[in-house]
This record gives sequence, structure tokens and C-alpha cells, in this order.
Amino acid sequence: MTKKAAIGFAQQVTSREELRSITGNPSELVNNKVITYIDRHCREFISKAPFLTISTADGSGFCDVSPRGDAPGFVFVLNEKQLVIPERPGNKRMDSLQNILENPKIGLLFMIPGLGETLRVNGSACIIRDEELLENMTAAGKRPLLGIGVEVEECFIHCAKAFRRSGLWEPGTWEPKETLPKGAKILAAHAKLPNTDEQAVEAMLDKSYKENLY
Repeated sequence: MTKKAAIGFAQQVTSREELRSITGNPSELVNNKVITYIDRHCREFISKAPFLTISTADGSGFCDVSPRGDAPGFVFVLNEKQLVIPERPGNKRMDSLQNILENPKIGLLFMIPGLGETLRVNGSACIIRDEELLENMTAAGKRPLLGIGVEVEECFIHCAKAFRRSGLWEPGTWEPKETLPKGAKILAAHAKLPNTDEQAVEAMLDKSYKENLY
């Protein structure tokens, strides 16, 4: 079945056959790299990763990607098939958690600063309140109220090409900080709240960063 082309995209790829005719097929190494459990190599990678992204979708398929970060080892590996991500204080939108309630499928991307390869973990998730498990993830004297429990279905290493092309870990490629977009400025422009300009938003963010990390 051919999908109708969206306005502005007249030449869409609409089948797997067409896609493979353009890209070719993966190598034997790539075809065989996926495992269905957390082995010692994956466990070590997770233990050294201070940052990951979480991909979820709601019941209608609307997608979201959200970052999570803390000291290396903040993700708690229970066994070869299960891990737990602590839910630290945020802005209370709870996009990922609300999605999980509708659709348990989840994708994780673990990153280690300076390392080009990333670890991808896919599976099914639930929201947990198990006090004993959450106690293991206490940080700054505070236990998380909730956690994301993940039943692992796939684990595999992703190559470093994206990081090499982007120079993400190379400070020499970074733009000067004063030229970067300002989060407070963008947030103020998007929210359009009365009496809430860039300076007011920046003050609110600074207060939250100092007082509400855990």
C-alpha cells in the first residue's frame, strides 16, 4: 500500500523493499549483535553511564524522548532481564510515565562522556513504587518517589559514527557559550505568561536547579 505523500515531501520511501534498494543490507556482524538480556558487558556500560534518553509513545503512537541523568550507576540493574530508572524531580509533566501507562513499550539509549559507542536497550516498562528497590537509588539523602521498571527484550551496541560526525565529545568543536540558545529566553517566549520575562524565568530555573534536583 502506497502512502499519500505529505505536502512538501513528494518523493517518499514507502516500502521496506524500496528502503533496502537504496541503503543495502546490514552486515553479518550487525545482524548478530543483538542479545536479549543484560550480560556483564552491558552491565558494566550501564554502571558507567551518567546519562540516557528514554523513548516512549502514548496509546495513539504519539512519541516522546526524555533525558535522564545522575551519577554513573544511577540506573539499578536487578538481574539479566530487569533494570530500574529512578524518577527524580522534574517539571511534573510526567510525559514518559503517562505514556507508559498507555503503552509499555520503551527504548533506552545509554551514553558515557567521551565514548562514541552507545548502548541501546529496548523492552517493556512499568511504573514502580517498591520501597526496597527505590531505597537503593537514594541520592543526596532523598529516595525517589517512583521508578521506571524495565523488562529487557533487546540490548546492543550502537556504533560511534554519529558522535564522530558531530564532534559531540570534542570541546574544540563547541560553540562559545555566549552564542548558544538561552533556555530561559525560549521558555519565556513559548509560555507567554503575563509578567514573566526572560529574567524571571531564568531566576525560577536557577532556584529549581539549586533546590530541587533530588
